[in-house]
Amino acid sequence: MSKSAAAKEFASETIGRVAGYWNSRPCNIRHSPLPVGTREYFDQVEARKYFVEPHIPAFACFDEWKGKRVLEIGCGIGTDTINFARAGAQVTAVDLTEKSIEVARQRAEVFGLQDRIRFVCANAERLREFLPAEPFDLIYSFGVIHHTPEPDRVLEELRHYMKPETSIRIMVYNRWSWKVLWILATYGRFQFWKLDRLIADQSEAQTGCPVTYSYSRSSGRQWLERHGIQVLRAYAEHIFPYSIPEYVRYEYKRVWYFRWMPRFLFRALERALGWHLCLIGRPARRP
Repeated sequence: MSKSAAAKEFASETIGRVAGYWNSRPCNIRHSPLPVGTREYFDQVEARKYFVEPHIPAFACFDEWKGKRVLEIGCGIGTDTINFARAGAQVTAVDLTEKSIEVARQRAEVFGLQDRIRFVCANAERLREFLPAEPFDLIYSFGVIHHTPEPDRVLEELRHYMKPETSIRIMVYNRWSWKVLWILATYGRFQFWKLDRLIADQSEAQTGCPVTYSYSRSSGRQWLERHGIQVLRAYAEHIFPYSIPEYVRYEYKRVWYFRWMPRFLFRALERALGWHLCLIGRPARRP
């Protein structure tokens, strides 16, 4: 399906349905079996997240933002948020859902970083109604904007928080990825005409996500460029190699076809068909 077809697919979804979905189970909330809110719980959540998605620190470049102002769109329960703050950044962390903000705020207090983080519960499609427009050094969003009904509105809002030297780092899902092929084969019986809904339903650990857009490298570039962002780099990362029944028991057993694959070949496959499309840009120079 084309991007316009995807927009039609998700046109009936409301921001309220999206909020309800993520409030019921914030992203990564089950990355540890320990009681939510303890230091040990948050340590395990972080260790699991960066073990499974080791490309995140290199994409975020936490240490580069010491003394800088970071705007994070979709902070979730605050794993990346905390690492920006630990590195010395002043962070404004935005999320649509009250539950995620509650846990992320608790996390900041546990690690004594509450003075470095401002939390804002907001719909990013109407961000200026919740957060006054002000310039940031980094605008960062990892796996979030593709879950809102109208992602173009988010980018329009974000333009008001940029200055000429602002760095923009956004991860959205890669349409031409191993995971999309797996979803299509496993759940869709190769019914390509249902692909947008199939991706949304199976994109997250909890099935039935209301909205999930996906982008190719070219459409991702074009999407940002339409909103005045020059894309400096667009690359794919991340194929999930683990058997899900073991993974939910906090065991890391690779599925058979990845178990015997040499590391260099697996990395080549990730770069070609990774699920995470990482886009790095800056405001386009005006003539």
